[in-house]
Amino acid sequence: MWRVSRVASTASTNADVADAARAGEPEGYVLVADEQTAGRGRLGRSWSSPPGTSLSVSVLLRPSGPPATMWSWLPLLVGVAAVEAIRAVSAVDAVLKWPNDVQRDGRKLAGILVERVETPEGPAAVAGIGMNIASAPESAASLADTGVTRAEVLDAILTRLAAWYQRWLAEPGGSDLAKAYRQACGTLGQQVRVELPGGSAITGRAIGIDDAGRLILSTSAGDRIIGAGDILHLRPH
Repeated sequence: MWRVSRVASTASTNADVADAARAGEPEGYVLVADEQTAGRGRLGRSWSSPPGTSLSVSVLLRPSGPPATMWSWLPLLVGVAAVEAIRAVSAVDAVLKWPNDVQRDGRKLAGILVERVETPEGPAAVAGIGMNIASAPESAASLADTGVTRAEVLDAILTRLAAWYQRWLAEPGGSDLAKAYRQACGTLGQQVRVELPGGSAITGRAIGIDDAGRLILSTSAGDRIIGAGDILHLRPH
């Protein structure tokens, strides 16, 4: 289902694909950049990738069937596809930090940003993945020691993303994706600190994922449902 385009350098693959969506590009468009100079991550963070070091890719989806309430699963779906792809092409036991950061040995290996875009043909989703392949910033992780190439990782991601996306379209509220996400999520069972939008924070144990993909946190004041926030895994005392 994919039509892959490649560019040597761009500011943001997500921004470029969003522009293409507004211009009428059909579902399945994929943009891969060798260099990304002003990429964006969750919560407004920046993500840049020097030439040849990372996989910077964005895909265009136009899910017309599932209700808007189910779109919250798209970032988690992309995360599951990314983790499965990494495990398939390498010996790395990648896991997800809720909602969709990919980690290796507790360090960030990849970031995912899914954005809703309003277009004349209806709402679309742009899913961007930035993954460290040949090198990584200090404190982050890469796949440099595995010998895998960006092309191998991209092919594996697109294969698994297509499969999961089709399953989700057929059954947006299905249990298969939720089960796969919970199995891949390294946050569950952890004591975590959640930095909430607005600056407040809460601490508790991550005990589950609800039907909308939100984190269920057990705190001293009772269970809390977390729809957005920055998660810090706390080391046990």
